[in-house]
Amino acid sequence: MPFNTVASLSHSRRALFSTLQSGSKFTNNFKAYLVDDKGKPGSFFHDVPLSLNSADRTATMVVEIPRYTQGKFEISKELPFNPIVQDTKKGKLRFVNNVFPFHGYPYNYGALPQTWEDPTTSTAENKGFFGDNDPLDVVEIGGSLGKLGQVKTVRILGALALIDDGEMDWKIIAVDALDPLAPKLVNGIKDIEKVMPAALDGLRKWFKNYKRPTGKPENAFAFGGEYLDADTAMKIVEQCHSRWSKLIQGEVDAKRKCLPQIANTTLIGTPGLTGEARPEIEEAGKERSISEEVNTVYYFKD
Repeated sequence: MPFNTVASLSHSRRALFSTLQSGSKFTNNFKAYLVDDKGKPGSFFHDVPLSLNSADRTATMVVEIPRYTQGKFEISKELPFNPIVQDTKKGKLRFVNNVFPFHGYPYNYGALPQTWEDPTTSTAENKGFFGDNDPLDVVEIGGSLGKLGQVKTVRILGALALIDDGEMDWKIIAVDALDPLAPKLVNGIKDIEKVMPAALDGLRKWFKNYKRPTGKPENAFAFGGEYLDADTAMKIVEQCHSRWSKLIQGEVDAKRKCLPQIANTTLIGTPGLTGEARPEIEEAGKERSISEEVNTVYYFKD
């Protein structure tokens, strides 16, 4: 089985993770599983440490969608071991459309592990909206092209409050801590506006319009669509990490909500801790071709 090995530097030690491919990319059978440096399987959602460092404003990111690609890959909440899979709608694989001037996703896109936007509780920080039941989304604006399943340390710079289908869907803005831009962005949002002119405005426009090619309306934002600063973003991450802690301890009463899988291989004392269980791995196949229709470009006025 092929391994795509990438390293992640936490604030205390260097942790090496790899992805193990099952099935062929761009098919319903594709899954990318997490394994550690000893070959032990784990969950991208639960077993990758967040490693939140308040002093440096750094945390761990899992890359789900590399910049400029269109496949809508995400950490599965439902499958054991939470592999990265391609999202589907009505049985059809999902690709994000090209909204001019962007091709696919404008930046590396992924999730902060060990965080959870709680769909059972509304908070003042969420302006009364409930969470979307996912790990926190993170947009990494550095210059390097990410890889699916890559685990890396990022510096948190700010946040954008997207309202998606009536739920809060925070977008944490960050930069790879090892990126040459990182030392120039220590003040977060204000520095991005100086160092990367038009980047934040372009990203907001993309989030506003990227679903319109499918016939959906523009996305809405809380806080008037303004980017919130790094300190506020850190508080959001801390809150969602606390919500995740309750989830992984089995302390959340879901009622009508379908909660994520909490199976894990490293969190001693949690009800989802597994023994020597391993995911079923299919033979890795050749990447499938994408329909030419996916390359269509769409144009919208603001």
